[in-house]
Amino acid sequence: MFQDRLAEVVARVAAHLGEVMTPLGEEPVAEGMRYASAGGKRLRAFLVMEGARLYGMSDDQAIWAASAVECLHAYSLVHDDLPCMDDDDLRRGLPTVHRKWDEATAVLVGDALQSLCFELLAREECSPDPQVRADLVLSMARAAGAQGMVLGQALDIAAESAARSLTLDEITRLQAGKTGALITWSATCGARLADAETTALRAYGDALGLAFQIADDVLDVEGDPEALGKAVGKDAEAGKATFVSLLGMDAAKGRARELVDVACEALSGYGAEAECLREAARFVIAREM
Repeated sequence: MFQDRLAEVVARVAAHLGEVMTPLGEEPVAEGMRYASAGGKRLRAFLVMEGARLYGMSDDQAIWAASAVECLHAYSLVHDDLPCMDDDDLRRGLPTVHRKWDEATAVLVGDALQSLCFELLAREECSPDPQVRADLVLSMARAAGAQGMVLGQALDIAAESAARSLTLDEITRLQAGKTGALITWSATCGARLADAETTALRAYGDALGLAFQIADDVLDVEGDPEALGKAVGKDAEAGKATFVSLLGMDAAKGRARELVDVACEALSGYGAEAECLREAARFVIAREM
């Protein structure tokens, strides 16, 4: 059920992004936007679409917010890959944007993808209710900015030159911003579209986001770079603290499994309708661990 739904979301997002980017023309920035936003697991888009389905929202409506979060995520990866950040040459098995074009184009591609995210959320097709659209834009700004993802990235950069390694609490806070904030936003988006209470889906998203990051840390040690489409072992090489370095491999995997249980339990109020979201939580660690 989950794999079929995920494949459906992947296809819909690709088609929708193609449509909304068609008017942008063929300039290098527009080409870079298409390049950077292609591929990927589309987990965030899946969470938006499936959460919206719980509230009776059509895919035709939810696709706007799903595509928006994928644009925001793509922007973050383009900038994260830059030499001044993580300095990566590969993303999803292909040259990173600054390698395929140049650094200035990569910066502008990221900027344009971020702007497009907010444009899509502000479109009337996303929701006919202006208050809902305003909430989506405001909550995304907080999740993506200095209270969320950017804060996490800043803490990550600061940790690289710090005199001591991060503690478990500190790395949990870092990753709750860098990785978790967008995952939690995506998980709550369906409730936001329905103007409904977000508490249960927020608890699900928080647990899922942390499990996702722990699994990524495991993958950085045990993963196959060819299958991943990016380099592995960079955290250990840089001497960065991770959930694996702090907890040990077995304990890190165990903690990820516990978090998946927490995420699934948070969905209890939705009954069988949320089974696809539960499968997604299990997939997050099973695909890599």
